[in-house]
Amino acid sequence: MSDADTFGLLLVRLVLGVVMIAHGLNHWRGGGRIEGTARWFTGLGLRNGTLQAWMSVVTEVGAGALLVLGLVTPLACAAVVSVMLVAGLLAHRRNGFFVFKDGYEYVLTLAVVSLALAVLGPGRLSLDHATGIEVTGWAGGGVALGAAVASTAGLLAVFWRPLPTPGTEPYGDSGTGADSEPYGDSGTGADSEPYGDSGTGADSEPYGDSGTGADSEPDGDSGTGADSEAHADSAVGTGPEPGGDYDPGTTAPLGQETR
Repeated sequence: MSDADTFGLLLVRLVLGVVMIAHGLNHWRGGGRIEGTARWFTGLGLRNGTLQAWMSVVTEVGAGALLVLGLVTPLACAAVVSVMLVAGLLAHRRNGFFVFKDGYEYVLTLAVVSLALAVLGPGRLSLDHATGIEVTGWAGGGVALGAAVASTAGLLAVFWRPLPTPGTEPYGDSGTGADSEPYGDSGTGADSEPYGDSGTGADSEPYGDSGTGADSEPDGDSGTGADSEAHADSAVGTGPEPGGDYDPGTTAPLGQETR
């Protein structure tokens, strides 16, 4: 390995390590501190937000320190790749690629650099090389990638419980939701049901029968409604009923005297 190669690997290790340490310290001491980090993890659907926050601090600071020292480099790279996988899958994937849109561009770059470093090795200026435990090539890359995927899968399996996202169900049946269901039956929803039967809803039902509704029912029978019923018989209504039966109210049908 040439001096240029050694310097290049050292530069990558130092920069990547410092970046990870900075992120870990920020999760601990910056902004909302550990409580804010815990709320952020909880918002991603990970249970035990406080535990997740501390795990992220330990993992990022620890991996960064190991990279700076060049010690157990494949495992340090695995930790970085795993952190980036979790962040990319849960926080950034839905936002697309570009980092200025909070996409996964940044975490993808760090993950690939870490995997490449595991393949190339830490270089001569490292504790791995000094102690003779350096693992490079396909073996180093395999260790880093395998450990990262396994740890990420384990974390998600144990802790990830995605939160339900409120949304509309325009073409499906809903149990108790209050979203719009123009083409489906609703159990107790209070939204508009122009073409379906409603149990207790108070919305407009121009084409269906209503049990106790108080809205206009121009073409249907009403039990106790007080609205206009120009074309139907009324039991206790007070409005005019041209051409209908005797109304005990104050207005009589045409052609009859008020008794």
